[in-house]
Amino acid sequence: MSLEDRKIAGLLLIIGGIICILGIIVSEALYPGYSTSRNYISDLGVGPSAFIFNSSLFILGVLILFSAYFIYKAFKTKFFLVLISLAGIGAIGVGVFTEEAGILHGIFSLIVFLFGGLSAIASYKLQKPPLSYLSVILGVVVLLALILFTSGNYLALGKGGMERMIAYPALLWGIAFGGYLTGERNRT
Repeated sequence: MSLEDRKIAGLLLIIGGIICILGIIVSEALYPGYSTSRNYISDLGVGPSAFIFNSSLFILGVLILFSAYFIYKAFKTKFFLVLISLAGIGAIGVGVFTEEAGILHGIFSLIVFLFGGLSAIASYKLQKPPLSYLSVILGVVVLLALILFTSGNYLALGKGGMERMIAYPALLWGIAFGGYLTGERNRT
């Protein structure tokens, strides 16, 4: 296992997560009348903030794919490689196929959400506690919120708020896991 591969993978995850979160925040601010409760996150991809939002998702996906390569080099785990690569492909797809693409957008959204949550859970094998426990918790939150969202149960959060309960825990996991990879010296 190469320490450099881990650090590169971690740095790519951190940068991708930060770009995506900041892209969402800037896009929300630039979109007149946008509501984090009433609007889907992907509404940002077809309005006045489309370029920023779509670019941030596309960049996130590309950085996840490069990170997956370096994670595989470091840990030699094909299962995790597949999970995180699918999340990256999903993010690229969401950035390319906006809401206006209909079913394609929905498929790529499901892919990034589902495999982002599964990646968080599966990463517990690559980490030490307590972060390994937190990763599982964040992954479970993503999957539970995804179930609620797809069943139309938004609770008091609205559709946009519930969608954020899927997206943000996955992004925060990616940043935390990236930090772990850049700082950890010994494989678990």
